[in-house]
Amino acid sequence: MSEQPTYPPKPRPGDRIAIVSPGFAGPGAYPLPYELGLRRLREEFGLEPVEYPATRKLDATPAERAADLHAAFADPTVTAVMATIGGSDQITVIPHLDAELIRANPKPFFGFSDNTNLLDFLHRQGVVAYHGAAVMTQLGRPHAVHPRTAASLRAALFDGGEYELAEATDTSTVLGRWEDPATFEREPAAEPATGWHWHRPDRVIEGTTWGGNLEILHWMAAADRLRPVAEYTGAVLLLETSEELPSATEVFRMLRNLGERGLLRQFPAVLVGRAMAWSFEHPHDAPSRARYRAEQRAAVLQALDAYAPDATAVFDVDLGHTEPQLVIPYGGRVRVDGPARRITVTY
Repeated sequence: MSEQPTYPPKPRPGDRIAIVSPGFAGPGAYPLPYELGLRRLREEFGLEPVEYPATRKLDATPAERAADLHAAFADPTVTAVMATIGGSDQITVIPHLDAELIRANPKPFFGFSDNTNLLDFLHRQGVVAYHGAAVMTQLGRPHAVHPRTAASLRAALFDGGEYELAEATDTSTVLGRWEDPATFEREPAAEPATGWHWHRPDRVIEGTTWGGNLEILHWMAAADRLRPVAEYTGAVLLLETSEELPSATEVFRMLRNLGERGLLRQFPAVLVGRAMAWSFEHPHDAPSRARYRAEQRAAVLQALDAYAPDATAVFDVDLGHTEPQLVIPYGGRVRVDGPARRITVTY
């Protein structure tokens, strides 16, 4: 993981971008945010979306979804690949992938949540990918793409180079129903963001990133999809949780299991995404959301104190299931400057 990462060539406005559903075929269930996301890709980012047979197919098999990925990476007229949304069974798609084909045709891939599986697979092939920016969630956001998300995505897609992450001043948590057209006519309700929380900010750490959604990482460990722990030495760990809102106890136990594996002590720095803290099943009010996030931070710190006591950690970074969302290079370079309280990624 200390080797120089390989960034695929960037797309340019006017290029074709593959739109795939390696996990849940969300467009087949919720067309409104999907069609809105496609329109914004065309009109605001100047890219031409390309669909595949399983993009909207709700009952697509793992082999069919893998075939879409092969077609997307092999097509010389496609210069980037983006997931529609996450899901819960992408782990079954990975064994069907042709590693040699993808290594021979590297392209920027964008996705998060269940796409942690594919991000890790690309990382194994030496291809830098991008944690964040799915069609239905970020591009299909009601009213408009969040300006911070749009700026980050545009830099990751087209610009390259260093990009300093900035703390959000506000965050949106409460969602509208995707089947209701009225959801997309109004700006999502926002509340003040608390900023980043730094733990042991006494040094500067530079490395390549790895990690993603904690629940998916735990599944990957159970499926024996992780490398020998020594191969992660010196990397910067990305962690975030999903809309399933795992309890603080669950978060600690998942991290404890990774710690017992010897994994956590390999990372000198950890970037932890702001917890979502709300779902239709758990419609927490503002005090409950604040309490949930505080309890999750305490759970992560408990695990780090036990298994990586010297690690620097930054909490409530805008990565993963959060609004706004910043795109983070996966396997790409990041600099965590504790004394200056700055995080800089390389796109």
